[in-house]
Amino acid sequence: MPVTYADIRTEHEAVRQQAGLFDISHMGRVRFRGPDADQLAGRCQTLDTRELAAGRVRYSLILNADGGIIDDVLVSREKEDTLLFVVNAGNRDADLDVFSSLVDDLDVEVIDDSERESMIAIQGPNSPAILDAMGIEGASQLGYYRLGAFDGPLGPVIVSRTGYTGETGFELILPSERVRDAWDAALEHGRTHGLIPCGLGARDTLRLEAGMPLHGHEIGPDVNPYEAGLDFAVRSDLDYVGRSALDKVRAEGPARCLVGLVVAGPRIARSDSTVLVDGTEVGTVCSGTLSPTLGTNIATALVATQAQDAARFSVRIRRHEASARRTPMPFYRREKE
Repeated sequence: MPVTYADIRTEHEAVRQQAGLFDISHMGRVRFRGPDADQLAGRCQTLDTRELAAGRVRYSLILNADGGIIDDVLVSREKEDTLLFVVNAGNRDADLDVFSSLVDDLDVEVIDDSERESMIAIQGPNSPAILDAMGIEGASQLGYYRLGAFDGPLGPVIVSRTGYTGETGFELILPSERVRDAWDAALEHGRTHGLIPCGLGARDTLRLEAGMPLHGHEIGPDVNPYEAGLDFAVRSDLDYVGRSALDKVRAEGPARCLVGLVVAGPRIARSDSTVLVDGTEVGTVCSGTLSPTLGTNIATALVATQAQDAARFSVRIRRHEASARRTPMPFYRREKE
């Protein structure tokens, strides 16, 4: 996926107002298949998948022994004996290492379908109408964080009502040899609905406005779920990797917390910019951008927990200090459907 097809603002606004098309084939797709799929899942991530009904999708975390986040993933119950994990491209090998190290004598296959399958995402308020126009009958009626297998002019396709933009949207998984046809069909049928192709730049501004974390920025192997505000994803009492470390963090409280900032002035607070309170360093910026939707500079930052309620922050941007105020996240929230 390129950084842009046109420009970031045009692509960003298309998704917020009409629709955007993303090639997300770089994401990994890994399945656990077999009678012990849930047992393996219970060892390697923070969701108790035994409670995951068919067609449901949940956000989950793969942790290291210290409770740091190796990856954030979407887990789906594709079939009774099959779990589908959509993982981040840069972490796929690390995830597979975790999975394979925990299989032991379980009756389960770990199947990496990342090359066999590809993915595209149609995001924005017009995305249901575009799926209908493409002839994928019934897919537009999926509930939020639901997944199903559908058929249509493109043949069999897996569709989930998920995305990384904060808008209504869908992600489509289909065999790699058919993904170009799906891309072309989406552009053809989406043209009258304002659909345009979008790149990494718009994906980043969209996800930041929506308060969604990016690995290597808001989350990483040195950040635990409680620091990142992702305690909602810790939904298992099983003995998964990192649980004992998280139990300690839960008992003692996290040393840092993720906050949202609106930064004054024209300069964007980039990653690793220093955050200060009354001249004292209290943390660092994770991500920052000029929000196309809000027209202000926004940023996320990991700051010391005792500083999170400070009346005033500042951010050191190069040799300048810009004042900043804490604001609730997400910075942008779409109207409820």
